Amino acid sequence: MKTQSRFGGLAALCCATALIGAPAFAQMSGDVIRIGVMNDQSGVYADNCGPGSTAAVRLAIEDFNNEINGTKIEVVVADDQNKPDIGVAAARKWVEQDGVDTIVGCSASSIALAVTEIMKANEKPYLLGGTASPDLTGKACSPYTFQWVHDTYALPKGTVLPLLADGQDSWYFITVDYTFGKQYQADATRFIEAAGGKVLGSVLHPLNTTDFSAQLLQAQASGAKVIGIANSGSDFANLVKQAKEFGIAEAGQILAPLGLQINMIHSIGLQTAQGLRFGSAMYWDANDETRAFTERFRKAFNDRYPNEAQLATYTAVKHYLKAVTLAGTDDGKAVAAKMHETPVEDFIHKDIPIRADGQVMRPMLSAMIKAPSDSKYPWDYYSITGEISGADAWTPASESACPALKG
Repeated sequence: MKTQSRFGGLAALCCATALIGAPAFAQMSGDVIRIGVMNDQSGVYADNCGPGSTAAVRLAIEDFNNEINGTKIEVVVADDQNKPDIGVAAARKWVEQDGVDTIVGCSASSIALAVTEIMKANEKPYLLGGTASPDLTGKACSPYTFQWVHDTYALPKGTVLPLLADGQDSWYFITVDYTFGKQYQADATRFIEAAGGKVLGSVLHPLNTTDFSAQLLQAQASGAKVIGIANSGSDFANLVKQAKEFGIAEAGQILAPLGLQINMIHSIGLQTAQGLRFGSAMYWDANDETRAFTERFRKAFNDRYPNEAQLATYTAVKHYLKAVTLAGTDDGKAVAAKMHETPVEDFIHKDIPIRADGQVMRPMLSAMIKAPSDSKYPWDYYSITGEISGADAWTPASESACPALKG
């Protein structure tokens, strides 16, 4: 495929691997395959990925009986604390001194963009299980970086398009004063205006805000049909709880988060969250396969249910380990090539291609939070209302700044 030819020798290496066969590559770099898990383990975003993503990684390793061809697989964990200096130092030490073969990241975009360069320089795969910057598959793309779950293009699209189709064409944004929040708003604004809708205004708030009364009053006064929420974690929980106290939904305005994880809904409850409209990459209750994994996850992680980042992290690590098995080595260049050429199998969709920019081209789901009366069992929170194809969900190749997608 033409778009996959620009990342140097990846395609050629895939072919060479197939021709030469496993014995030529059938060796590991050491006596262990080492997987690094890096994210916020203890701060404002720890509930989104954190220890839950670590649990998902360990479950993927269990599927391989904790070894490949006699080589043990182990996990190391770093709490990046949402601080680039900490995350970058940990990543560099891991790959340059400690023999880490791949990093599974769910870090702030500023950290992930820096780690991408480290992994590229060291020819090691970097699996993104929750970082949302589109630059990671755009101008900062790398043959070693894989975007597994969502970004600030796909999630807003899954939120905005269904609402516009329902006639909800005027918007006001409450946005965290942080890179990902501003990018969420920018992409959502593009989709709204392209469809003939209007953005009536927006207001920023600092990270870790506890009082949203001023922002909610401005959003209420705008008269917008939809209030887009471009934040996450405890900021999201505080905002939605206070919106309930203000009677926002009861007065007819729709709350539409641009990036939502199911654990956020669990923390605030259906009585408060009911009616939220949003896009989602994966859902624990989508089918029998997701439900079976959820039972394993609950046993491994304090009876918690997995969110989409944790579900995606599991499938990302399985794909990586499958590629190691097929390549017969943990050599990063060979494994990245094998990952690119092998279709992804996740719980909901099969044979998902990985584009040359590292984007896993999964479809995106559209969803709404159920009313308490419609929820029949624990964590029965989503009504899936539609699906956006992988071809439509992600940044078009024609608009991408990734050199690998240029003709």
